[in-house]
Amino acid sequence: MEIKRINVSEANLVIGLFDKYRVFYKKDSDIDLAERFIKTRLANNESVIVVALKGDRPVGFTQLYPKYSSVNAVKNWILNDLYVESNYRKQGIGEAMIKTAMEFARADGAAYVQLETAVDNYAAQSLYEGLGFQKQEPDTAFFLYRIPV
Repeated sequence: MEIKRINVSEANLVIGLFDKYRVFYKKDSDIDLAERFIKTRLANNESVIVVALKGDRPVGFTQLYPKYSSVNAVKNWILNDLYVESNYRKQGIGEAMIKTAMEFARADGAAYVQLETAVDNYAAQSLYEGLGFQKQEPDTAFFLYRIPV
């Protein structure tokens, strides 16, 4: 298995996986949207994508987005997407991709990697906690607000 960071010229390695990831989260399949989204993120250097390859076959990916802190004057990373093809799960692929993402973030000078998962996604929680991720208490010093634009 090979785990590697991709650039825009390699975007096709993850477009199908990204579409399946979105379908997993109850979105309609849309390969054109997946292609536009992935290629734009990579072309604009807005995300880092790591792919897992078994031979020439892409079997998983993870995508990180930068998160900046003005107060701490640092860039951290949000591990936003993690997907492994169902018939390749429980083989250490997700763990290997997360470790690669963490190594990248560390080399980039980040203080932390952050992620979220559903409260009922016990398999993911077990994986993350096994890698040393710690659940954070809700931040009571700040409220999060959002408005559609």
